[in-house]
Amino acid sequence: MDETTTFNTAAYGGAGWQPRTMSLAEEMGSVWGDGGVGNEWSPLTAVLLHRPGPELIAAADPNEALMLEPLDLARAQAQHEAIAQAYRDAGVTVHYLEAERPSPNQMFMADLFFMTLEGAILARPASPVRAGEERQAARRLADLGIPIVRSVSGHGTFEGADAMWLDEQTVILGRGLRTNDEGVAQVTAVLNQMGVAVIQVDLPYGTMHLMGMLRIVDRDLALAWPRRLVHRGVEALQERGYEVAFIPDAAEAEWGHALNVVTLAPRRILMTAHAPVTQAFYESLGITCHTVEIDELVKAAGAIGCLTGVLVRE
Repeated sequence: MDETTTFNTAAYGGAGWQPRTMSLAEEMGSVWGDGGVGNEWSPLTAVLLHRPGPELIAAADPNEALMLEPLDLARAQAQHEAIAQAYRDAGVTVHYLEAERPSPNQMFMADLFFMTLEGAILARPASPVRAGEERQAARRLADLGIPIVRSVSGHGTFEGADAMWLDEQTVILGRGLRTNDEGVAQVTAVLNQMGVAVIQVDLPYGTMHLMGMLRIVDRDLALAWPRRLVHRGVEALQERGYEVAFIPDAAEAEWGHALNVVTLAPRRILMTAHAPVTQAFYESLGITCHTVEIDELVKAAGAIGCLTGVLVRE
């Protein structure tokens, strides 16, 4: 084939060439697998979990493994399966990550990525104890056909539980123990490229994640921990039409993980069965509460929200 005949062929932009005009977000569900999140409250349709195994009890010192107490593996596994079943009962598809040589914290899937309408921003956990967990998450996301739009790199650290959608144009992003300035800058840059604004808030010293002080349960209702969620965060919510309801029982929040909920649909949540005062408060706001026991799992310093990698919302 000579130069004259190659010039006007489709491969070189000639007759038959078709440009790719759809955006990455528009290709989700066709070129790519189902995936995408642009708010925190619409019906949940798919999650990613990791069922804990022997790695959960492998560490001789729980503190070195970033945990609070030793766990009973069989009991922790039973409670984890109860969470998975609660999702299935709610019509949510449950995918699992089967990791090679998982760390004790591999089950905390919310930390390992943050979903956007174009795919996942892959985290880079802040502790060397968790280094490599993101690699396992990346492999499973790829298996599910979910594009990774950014991997946090360099000296940046970022954990997905520090980011939350306020609306499809705005993300609130917490800087603190687990997400540093470089991580904030990288996540902000990729979100800005999508046309999404980022509101950065600092987290109180001695706290873990933004998820621990704020949850959004409807287009106009947010739940917050008093004296932990900062003014900038409350103001950002109120400016976007949210009522910010402050939970009434600090002990249930800290020891019962009463705020560590997952929104299944507007004003419908999955939460701990160990926070009766907070549950009654939620119900007074018109929230339907589905509960599971998690008293063994919380010994690992996390709860339902931390364990759940949210993949798809309607």
